[in-house]
Amino acid sequence: MSVLIPTRKNGNKISDSNFNLLPNINSWFDDIFSNRLGTEFMPDFNNGMSLPKVNIVDSEDKFAIEMAVPGLEKSDFDINIDDNVLSVGAESKSEVSKEEKHYTRKEFGYSSFKRTFTIPQSVDIEKIKADYKEGILKINLPKKEESKRPSARKIDIK
Repeated sequence: MSVLIPTRKNGNKISDSNFNLLPNINSWFDDIFSNRLGTEFMPDFNNGMSLPKVNIVDSEDKFAIEMAVPGLEKSDFDINIDDNVLSVGAESKSEVSKEEKHYTRKEFGYSSFKRTFTIPQSVDIEKIKADYKEGILKINLPKKEESKRPSARKIDIK
Protein backbone atom coordinates (compact mmCIF):
# COMPACT_ATOMS: atom_id res chain seq x y z
CA MET A 1 0.00 0.00 0.00
CA SER A 2 1.31 3.44 -0.91
CA VAL A 3 1.38 6.08 1.79
CA LEU A 4 1.52 9.82 1.27
CA ILE A 5 4.28 11.40 3.35
CA PRO A 6 4.27 15.20 3.21
CA THR A 7 7.64 16.90 2.87
CA ARG A 8 8.77 20.50 2.90
CA LYS A 9 10.61 22.02 -0.03
CA ASN A 10 13.97 21.36 1.62
CA GLY A 11 13.11 17.65 1.91
CA ASN A 12 12.62 17.47 5.69
CA LYS A 13 9.71 15.35 6.83
CA ILE A 14 6.81 17.10 8.55
CA SER A 15 6.21 15.76 12.03
CA ASP A 16 3.82 12.77 12.21
CA SER A 17 1.99 14.51 15.05
CA ASN A 18 0.96 17.23 12.59
CA PHE A 19 -0.29 14.88 9.90
CA ASN A 20 -2.08 11.54 9.97
CA LEU A 21 -0.60 9.13 7.45
CA LEU A 22 -3.47 7.94 5.29
CA PRO A 23 -3.35 5.71 2.24
CA ASN A 24 -4.16 7.46 -0.99
CA ILE A 25 -7.46 6.49 -2.60
CA ASN A 26 -5.84 4.71 -5.59
CA SER A 27 -3.76 2.38 -3.46
CA TRP A 28 -6.77 1.68 -1.26
CA PHE A 29 -8.80 0.50 -4.27
CA ASP A 30 -5.82 -1.52 -5.54
CA ASP A 31 -5.54 -3.27 -2.20
CA ILE A 32 -9.22 -4.11 -2.06
CA PHE A 33 -9.59 -5.38 -5.62
CA SER A 34 -6.27 -7.07 -6.24
CA ASN A 35 -5.01 -8.36 -2.91
CA ARG A 36 -8.14 -9.04 -0.90
CA LEU A 37 -10.42 -10.42 -3.60
CA GLY A 38 -7.78 -12.41 -5.41
CA THR A 39 -7.60 -13.20 -9.09
CA GLU A 40 -10.14 -15.99 -9.06
CA PHE A 41 -12.94 -13.43 -9.42
CA MET A 42 -11.44 -11.72 -12.47
CA PRO A 43 -9.18 -14.19 -14.32
CA ASP A 44 -9.73 -12.77 -17.81
CA PHE A 45 -10.57 -9.18 -16.95
CA ASN A 46 -9.33 -6.60 -19.43
CA ASN A 47 -8.10 -9.06 -22.06
CA GLY A 48 -9.88 -7.18 -24.84
CA MET A 49 -8.15 -6.60 -28.14
CA SER A 50 -6.13 -3.43 -28.52
CA LEU A 51 -4.88 -1.93 -31.76
CA PRO A 52 -2.50 -4.42 -33.35
CA LYS A 53 1.10 -3.51 -34.10
CA VAL A 54 1.74 -2.78 -37.77
CA ASN A 55 4.80 -2.86 -40.03
CA ILE A 56 4.63 -1.12 -43.40
CA VAL A 57 7.34 -1.99 -45.90
CA ASP A 58 7.94 0.03 -49.06
CA SER A 59 9.79 -2.06 -51.63
CA GLU A 60 10.48 -1.48 -55.32
CA ASP A 61 7.33 -3.19 -56.58
CA LYS A 62 4.86 -3.06 -53.66
CA PHE A 63 3.88 -1.84 -50.22
CA ALA A 64 3.38 -4.59 -47.64
CA ILE A 65 1.36 -4.19 -44.47
CA GLU A 66 2.02 -6.76 -41.75
CA MET A 67 -0.25 -6.84 -38.72
CA ALA A 68 0.23 -8.96 -35.59
CA VAL A 69 -3.24 -10.34 -34.74
CA PRO A 70 -2.88 -13.80 -33.18
CA GLY A 71 -5.80 -15.93 -32.09
CA LEU A 72 -8.21 -14.97 -34.87
CA GLU A 73 -9.69 -16.82 -37.82
CA LYS A 74 -9.70 -15.58 -41.42
CA SER A 75 -13.46 -15.16 -41.15
CA ASP A 76 -13.03 -12.67 -38.26
CA PHE A 77 -11.47 -10.06 -40.57
CA ASP A 78 -13.20 -7.38 -42.60
CA ILE A 79 -10.94 -5.68 -45.18
CA ASN A 80 -12.40 -2.96 -47.43
CA ILE A 81 -11.30 -0.23 -49.79
CA ASP A 82 -13.39 2.92 -50.12
CA ASP A 83 -12.20 6.12 -51.80
CA ASN A 84 -8.48 5.19 -51.55
CA VAL A 85 -8.79 4.26 -47.87
CA LEU A 86 -7.97 0.72 -46.82
CA SER A 87 -9.76 -0.31 -43.63
CA VAL A 88 -8.82 -3.45 -41.75
CA GLY A 89 -11.00 -4.60 -38.89
CA ALA A 90 -11.65 -7.73 -36.90
CA GLU A 91 -14.30 -8.83 -34.50
CA SER A 92 -14.12 -11.81 -32.20
CA LYS A 93 -16.89 -13.16 -30.00
CA SER A 94 -16.70 -16.05 -27.60
CA GLU A 95 -19.22 -17.71 -25.35
CA VAL A 96 -18.66 -20.51 -22.84
CA SER A 97 -21.41 -22.23 -20.94
CA LYS A 98 -20.95 -24.93 -18.32
CA GLU A 99 -23.77 -26.54 -16.42
CA GLU A 100 -23.16 -28.64 -13.34
CA LYS A 101 -25.53 -30.18 -10.84
CA HIS A 102 -25.70 -27.17 -8.51
CA TYR A 103 -24.65 -24.25 -10.70
CA THR A 104 -24.50 -22.84 -14.18
CA ARG A 105 -21.51 -20.80 -15.37
CA LYS A 106 -21.77 -18.63 -18.47
CA GLU A 107 -19.07 -16.36 -19.80
CA PHE A 108 -18.89 -14.32 -22.94
CA GLY A 109 -16.35 -12.04 -24.50
CA TYR A 110 -16.17 -9.56 -27.33
CA SER A 111 -13.21 -7.75 -28.83
CA SER A 112 -12.66 -5.73 -31.98
CA PHE A 113 -10.35 -3.29 -33.70
CA LYS A 114 -10.29 -1.20 -36.87
CA ARG A 115 -7.27 0.40 -38.57
CA THR A 116 -7.36 2.59 -41.66
CA PHE A 117 -4.63 3.45 -44.16
CA THR A 118 -4.63 5.97 -47.00
CA ILE A 119 -3.61 4.19 -50.19
CA PRO A 120 -1.05 6.09 -52.29
CA GLN A 121 -1.93 6.84 -55.94
CA SER A 122 0.96 4.60 -56.98
CA VAL A 123 -0.89 1.44 -55.81
CA ASP A 124 -2.82 -0.76 -58.25
CA ILE A 125 -5.99 -1.14 -56.17
CA GLU A 126 -7.34 -4.02 -58.30
CA LYS A 127 -4.36 -6.25 -57.38
CA ILE A 128 -4.39 -5.88 -53.58
CA LYS A 129 -4.31 -9.27 -51.82
CA ALA A 130 -4.36 -10.40 -48.19
CA ASP A 131 -3.09 -13.52 -46.44
CA TYR A 132 -3.37 -14.65 -42.81
CA LYS A 133 -0.96 -17.24 -41.36
CA GLU A 134 0.31 -17.96 -37.86
CA GLY A 135 -1.18 -14.81 -36.34
CA ILE A 136 0.18 -12.41 -38.97
CA LEU A 137 -2.11 -10.65 -41.45
CA LYS A 138 -0.18 -9.61 -44.57
CA ILE A 139 -1.68 -7.24 -47.12
CA ASN A 140 0.24 -6.73 -50.36
CA LEU A 141 -0.40 -3.52 -52.26
CA PRO A 142 1.34 -3.84 -55.66
CA LYS A 143 2.52 -0.64 -57.30
CA LYS A 144 1.39 0.38 -60.78
CA GLU A 145 3.98 -0.31 -63.49
CA GLU A 146 4.53 3.40 -64.17
CA SER A 147 5.13 4.00 -60.44
CA LYS A 148 7.86 1.42 -60.00
CA ARG A 149 11.30 2.85 -59.55
CA PRO A 150 13.65 1.97 -62.36
CA SER A 151 16.53 -0.31 -61.47
CA ALA A 152 19.83 1.33 -60.72
CA ARG A 153 22.16 1.20 -63.66
CA LYS A 154 25.68 2.30 -64.39
CA ILE A 155 26.24 5.01 -66.94
CA ASP A 156 29.39 4.68 -68.98
CA ILE A 157 31.39 7.78 -69.86
CA LYS A 158 32.39 8.08 -73.53
